[in-house]
Amino acid sequence: MRILGIDPGSKNTGYGIIAKEGNYLKQIVYGEIKPGRRVVLSGVLIEIYQRLSEVMEREKPQAIALENIFYGKNVRSLIKQAQVRGVAIFSGAAMNIPIFEYTPLEIKKAVVGYGRAEKRQVQAMVKAILKLPALPPADAADALAVAICHANFMKGTTI
Repeated sequence: MRILGIDPGSKNTGYGIIAKEGNYLKQIVYGEIKPGRRVVLSGVLIEIYQRLSEVMEREKPQAIALENIFYGKNVRSLIKQAQVRGVAIFSGAAMNIPIFEYTPLEIKKAVVGYGRAEKRQVQAMVKAILKLPALPPADAADALAVAICHANFMKGTTI
């Protein structure tokens, strides 16, 4: 089974696809979508939609797992993150791919074994689990972590 993990963000949206074959996990592709700093929000959302759609069409994931919104101090960031999540959900739903959500706590616990793990710990464990030659970029590592979490838990509910 191919699982696309998405770490939604308006400045950086991470994505990563893994394949689960029995108990074995293998990295297929990962990356980050980084719209330019001066791009208006509507342009950011369009770019994220187009890039995620291209990845889905090319790699044919059978499930999408994404990080659920966590509550922060900055309401504006939260709203932008929700808009990016909406675009990510729509891009998968438009292709009839089931979508699953996981909290940051669930993801970190699944990958590191500790729900309050630091970003660097998540990167190191993703590298180890997927036997990558180098640490993936932070947002791509988070996206791969979401995919690993889904591979481990396979929640039965979809959005």
